[in-house]
Amino acid sequence: MGRAVAFEDNAFEDNLGAALDWKGRPVRCRECDHQAINAMGLCAKGRACIRDRRARRVETFLRANPELADQYLDHPYFEVRAGAARHATVFRLAPLLDDPEPEVRAMATLRLPAERIRDMIHDEDIDVRIAAASRLTGADLVPAIRDEAYMVRITAVRRMPVEMLPLVRHDPDPEVRAWVARRIDVRALPDMAFDPDPLVRREVAGRLPPDPLRLLVEDSDMRVRFTVAERLAEEDLFALLDDEEPAIRELARTRIEAVPELAGRLADHTGHDGAAVVAFPAPHDPGKET
Repeated sequence: MGRAVAFEDNAFEDNLGAALDWKGRPVRCRECDHQAINAMGLCAKGRACIRDRRARRVETFLRANPELADQYLDHPYFEVRAGAARHATVFRLAPLLDDPEPEVRAMATLRLPAERIRDMIHDEDIDVRIAAASRLTGADLVPAIRDEAYMVRITAVRRMPVEMLPLVRHDPDPEVRAWVARRIDVRALPDMAFDPDPLVRREVAGRLPPDPLRLLVEDSDMRVRFTVAERLAEEDLFALLDDEEPAIRELARTRIEAVPELAGRLADHTGHDGAAVVAFPAPHDPGKET
């Protein structure tokens, strides 16, 4: 059946309590059907035990004995069924899509072929729908973009084809729209430049090409303008020399000064305080006189 497994000591886990089964009764190895593998070191009470009520101990047992998982897919304790679903033969998992426990349905959804789990995108449990959205592709994800749970929508947005993303750019949740801004075709990004949430606009500013990026030079949020100052073409940065934020003015000035053909124009620019910006000559060095 395999060689003995050295289970890691885990003082925290061992201190969580006695080894009890799912009904709260003490686990007794002599009552178990797996005494043979216990003798081989493939299970250990309190660490790796299929009868223990703690999911971690069940999982440790199944990792050491994956060939036994199939026989536990109909166990009355849902933690055992969920653990078994993680290791069992895929061909045995389809009935678990109707399991009363969402944790079991989610695990089956994560492992079964995509064509078998299309209906799970409509499951009553959020975690199951997230699992389905993480597996489905293309048109099968359309129901997910209308899901009431934003995490389902985010999961779908991170996987759906780029050409479908315009359908989600007006999602009510800014985190979803931010993911759209990270992935949508750059040709569609200008339409998101005036999103009501600054964090979405910052994502837009991080990807817009130079010309449409000028749309955000006067954005109300300094984080957006700072991103603009980092990416805007140097010849367009003069508009940011008057920004109300010193860090943005300094960044714009530093980038302009790095371009010799633009640096001279700084002397003619009126600064944030209304005074002309003067380009001072280098300090006098007598040693260079001839």
